[in-house]
Amino acid sequence: MPDTLHAPALERVTTPDGVSVSVGEWGNPAGPEILFIHGLAQSTLSFNRQIDSELARDFRIVAYDLRGHGLSDKPLDPIHYQDGRRWADEVQVVIAAKRLCRPVLVGWSLGGRVLRQYLMHYGDRALGGINIVAARPIEDASVAGPGSKAMSEDKSRDLTGRIDACVAFLRACFEKQPDERDFIAAVAYNFMLPFEVRDAIGGWATDPQAVGKAFAAVTVPTLITHGRRDKLILPGAAEMSAAAIKGAKISWYDECGHSPFYEDAPRFNRELAAFAAAAWKSGRG
Repeated sequence: MPDTLHAPALERVTTPDGVSVSVGEWGNPAGPEILFIHGLAQSTLSFNRQIDSELARDFRIVAYDLRGHGLSDKPLDPIHYQDGRRWADEVQVVIAAKRLCRPVLVGWSLGGRVLRQYLMHYGDRALGGINIVAARPIEDASVAGPGSKAMSEDKSRDLTGRIDACVAFLRACFEKQPDERDFIAAVAYNFMLPFEVRDAIGGWATDPQAVGKAFAAVTVPTLITHGRRDKLILPGAAEMSAAAIKGAKISWYDECGHSPFYEDAPRFNRELAAFAAAAWKSGRG
């Protein structure tokens, strides 16, 4: 693919509560728009297998580092992470700053919870569709996998313990393990998340009944993508979301874990392209 697709057009966007987030753009500026939202301790780099793919030929791709992550600001006060409205406003300010027109929102893991907050506070009027990837937007403890529980229970503060916990968490994110270069990069950007931020996010919860009400109001096409071998978020989470959103479809990845967009990128990209193209056509019809 052309080298120009590798270099993002980065900019800073400031949220209503004063947090500056780093936003990148790739691909076809005239194409239908896809906004990627990453998971806990991750970054825009998590989606390199989408950014550096045929998706960039046909679609305008936008991704940003969540507050506390990557190149974005990292305030340490828990209020910045435990108020759902702030996450929703963050998505909205990115959509507005990039002038996105009915984008498909792709929320992976924590990003699925952020996507959920957007729906709770803004609805889906400005969206073309939503893709919930390996996420637990309905926070039922029964679908939290052993990898997720190990991360939330980790209290390591010494450097050796922190490194071990980070490596264990990242290994749990994949059934099909990443290559050495990608794994080293993931360790690096995971370490950009301060412990205080990780702990604050771990203390954030949202009422499942309120989520169910927001999901019942969704009218845009909804795709739910989940690996059958996910060790962090069990497959039952996908079934809960699908039951709550009318017309939602689940795409199961039988041989994948928590990161199907990486573990089987060709299939994921084909499905997302078809989904986004159909959502775009439907919205213009």
